[in-house]
Amino acid sequence: MRIIPAIDIIDGKCVRLTKGDYSTEKVYSSNPVEVAKNYEANGIKYLHLVDLDGAKSSHIVNHKILHNIATQTSLKIDFGGGIKTDEDARIAFENGAAQITGGSIAVQNPKLFQSWIEKYGSDKIILGADSLRRKIATHGWLQQTELDVIDYINQYQERGITYVICTDISKDGMLQGPSINLYSEILYNSKIKLIASGGVSEMKDVYKLAEIGCEGAIIGKAIYENRITMKQISKFISIYESTNS
Repeated sequence: MRIIPAIDIIDGKCVRLTKGDYSTEKVYSSNPVEVAKNYEANGIKYLHLVDLDGAKSSHIVNHKILHNIATQTSLKIDFGGGIKTDEDARIAFENGAAQITGGSIAVQNPKLFQSWIEKYGSDKIILGADSLRRKIATHGWLQQTELDVIDYINQYQERGITYVICTDISKDGMLQGPSINLYSEILYNSKIKLIASGGVSEMKDVYKLAEIGCEGAIIGKAIYENRITMKQISKFISIYESTNS
């Protein structure tokens, strides 16, 4: 399983929110590139970069930060937040994204989102299936739909999606553990590569997500607040690579 640190950007700074609430913003660093370089220096190969300004504005805002991280590190970046048009997708890939995540757009305009799967390939497009009480939420989690998260994922699996990032919003930023039961149910009912996000608070959470079959785990606040250390992550990566070599 891949460990994927998260960098969420507001006004060019690394921040974390609680349950997606912008009023809970906490700044952890004013230099996202240095944070990314530190991850790379500790053996991390992947990064989840979220343009929270973009999510709120409905178009990409922080593509320069994406470009700077992509050109100054070798991290494979999945980028999300505000990708609403073909132009947004083009900008993200041209600025160094290895993958892009579509959340709100996959709900609002499934035809457009599916065209990206067909154009760029299923290895380049991630479905953002973020939910609150099992219902899909959009627009930076500010709006909630009546779409059941498992039904929604299965519909997109039939349309060719391979990768899914699923966040249980009630767990996000709470440091109270991830939604193991929900992720287990998703994996039982589908064949997608599931990237779990939200609630990871210590390394036992990471090992549990690996045990149930998640393809990746996104970790945010737990790293910033040193509840999960770079040493622990490096150990996990070495174990994972030795068992898969």
